[in-house]
Amino acid sequence: MLSRRALLSSACLLSLLASLPVRAQASQEKLMPVVASFSILGDIVQNVGGSRIALTTLVQPGSDAHVYAPTPTDAKTVSEARIVFSNGLKFEGWMTRLMQSSASKARLVEASKGIKQRIEPASHGHGATDKHGHDHGGLDPHAWQSIANVKIYVVNIRDALTSADPAGKDAYAINADAYLQELDRTDTAIKALVATIPPERRKVITSHDAFGYFAQAYGLSFIAPRGISTEAEASAKDVAKLILQIKKEKVPAVFIENISDQRLIQQIAKDTGAKVGGTLYSDALSAADGPAPTYIRMMQHNIKMLSEALVPKS
Repeated sequence: MLSRRALLSSACLLSLLASLPVRAQASQEKLMPVVASFSILGDIVQNVGGSRIALTTLVQPGSDAHVYAPTPTDAKTVSEARIVFSNGLKFEGWMTRLMQSSASKARLVEASKGIKQRIEPASHGHGATDKHGHDHGGLDPHAWQSIANVKIYVVNIRDALTSADPAGKDAYAINADAYLQELDRTDTAIKALVATIPPERRKVITSHDAFGYFAQAYGLSFIAPRGISTEAEASAKDVAKLILQIKKEKVPAVFIENISDQRLIQQIAKDTGAKVGGTLYSDALSAADGPAPTYIRMMQHNIKMLSEALVPKS
């Protein structure tokens, strides 16, 4: 017969073992449910949120947020979130409808709040609402193409997460500081590579105008046959005009974007003799096994492609 002490010890052990799954489940429940609108923003949010958040990204890597149509599953996910992060700047034309249809009580946070906004030149003729409900109104939403802007994103994300989860304040601050340092190093490396490109060769053709903030930040000139939304089709007249411009200015390279139809750029390259410099990642990350699975890897990949195409071979 077991002694009373042995029985008590056995009971305590059984009690401990029985409690382990419950404690593990409780630990999981402490993760704050957070939603990000698209893959680039999702990566930035995850870097700041770290292990304290359960993140769901709506528009997955390789997909175009310009033409995205939310699903019933998205509505359920948003309804259960504490915070929903969007880019803002009228990038997600579907976000307001999604928030309303989900009846979500989540706080909607625009990560781009506080940046210096870039207005698309009126000559591009944009501002009309397309069939998916997008209306950028001449506002360029691609602010993440400047690392200085993304540093503002990081602060906005850190503050929003801290407000919703005060107990995580120190963790969010540490994560944000580490990520800001990594962004600074990447920014410095980009500027160093741009400096190796002769000024007269800092001209690039891309599928749509997603690199205006990159151009402002790093001193390159980007020209696109379409405007700020991939929904805007380039007219034959616009393409013909662009071809003449490429020949006149001797633009050295044209680039395909990961979310765009390659045929237009390939035809322009054929008609002008400009080199196809490769694929740039503009509005979406690559898959995990691709060249741009994170925001920082995306920026590193893009400047590598640009410098390799634009620096003259000796």
